[in-house]
Amino acid sequence: MQLKNLKVAALATTGFEEVEYTKPRKALEDAGAQVSLISPQSGKIKAWDGDDWGGEHEVDVALDAADPAHYDALLLPGGVLSPDDLRINDQALKFVKAFFELDKPVAVICHGGQTLISAGLVKGRTMTGYQSIRPDLANAGATVKDEEVVVDGKLVSSRNPGDLPAFNRKMIEVFAQRAAATA
Repeated sequence: MQLKNLKVAALATTGFEEVEYTKPRKALEDAGAQVSLISPQSGKIKAWDGDDWGGEHEVDVALDAADPAHYDALLLPGGVLSPDDLRINDQALKFVKAFFELDKPVAVICHGGQTLISAGLVKGRTMTGYQSIRPDLANAGATVKDEEVVVDGKLVSSRNPGDLPAFNRKMIEVFAQRAAATA
């Protein structure tokens, strides 16, 4: 239980890639973390599963009621629709920026990096993302690698669902440093 009592915010909205939320959430909870699904939407949000709609997931905390100071780390799942909606939501961008300002770890996979681009948080960082957004990351000033997982300080990034085993391991490793610092 290396993440005992660590509180993780998972920020998503309708259209997030289901396995990019459910598998990291399970890995985090298995390691002892408490994960809250945060969304600008209330009630349930619908996931995307590969090439069709997936299941519905209960929102734990509405974005307008979520305080970044209450959480120790942030998870940004990918999918095409959710990051595209979050990147034009000022409240979501402010929420994400707060984790960087508070020097808290962030894990992002697939298209999730688009939210970081719109928040102005990738310049000077080394990271990866889904193939189609790597040029966007580079254009926003990131050094982009085509690797299953890239760690830049407290930022963990991955390309796609096939990278989830490596992503989860590195995410837990980086988040564990935060858990140790706050214990």
